[in-house]
Amino acid sequence: MATKQNKGGFGETLRTVIYAVLIALVIRTFAFEPFSIPSGSMIPTLLVGDYLFVSKYAYGYSRFSLPLGLPLFNGRIMADQPERGDVAVFKLPADNSTDYIKRVIGLPGDRIQVVDGILQINGEAVKREKVRETRVGQAAVTIYRETLPNGRTHLIRERGDENYFDNTPVYEVPKGHYFMMGDNRDSSQDSRALQRVGYVPFENLVGRAEVVFFSHDGSASIWEVWNWPTAIRYGRLLHGID
Repeated sequence: MATKQNKGGFGETLRTVIYAVLIALVIRTFAFEPFSIPSGSMIPTLLVGDYLFVSKYAYGYSRFSLPLGLPLFNGRIMADQPERGDVAVFKLPADNSTDYIKRVIGLPGDRIQVVDGILQINGEAVKREKVRETRVGQAAVTIYRETLPNGRTHLIRERGDENYFDNTPVYEVPKGHYFMMGDNRDSSQDSRALQRVGYVPFENLVGRAEVVFFSHDGSASIWEVWNWPTAIRYGRLLHGID
């Protein structure tokens, strides 16, 4: 038979667990949510195996700020517009459930085009400076520093200037929508693919990527505890996202 002390101890533990879950849920909904990077579309800014925090309050709150995307309201509350160059998580417009992460390149009303690999915004070529050349397997790639019209700079990776999305039509960004592109320009499915991604509604933005809090190179399986120390990318821990 359980004593009152045992019952009290169990009840106190249960309350503590419930409080902890509620606090974590509130933080995840209104402050920061963790995300992991499963693909290389944002290389060199983000690497496969990066874990990052996304600020949920950066753009205000929409239904997609809530757990499971519950449709409790439409639009955004406490809305704040993204800035060109932000790295943002959004729900894929095609299904409103899949998480994507790309860079905000086009704002509502902008005209976006890529000509011979060079990004064009409203008819003006974006400055692109070569940083270095490197290799990925057998392929040669070039790292450039791109400077957007508002002065924000970031690195991009190109295999060349004659790939599928290196010459595009002009995209006219609709009101209330954003044009998103990956930094790994020749290996990113983004707003250039109108049928798959296309223009992203403001409501679909989940938050702004802020910091990489953990990163590993995938060389150690979860059970290979002895290999964990060599798999961690220590230089990326607490690395701010530009």
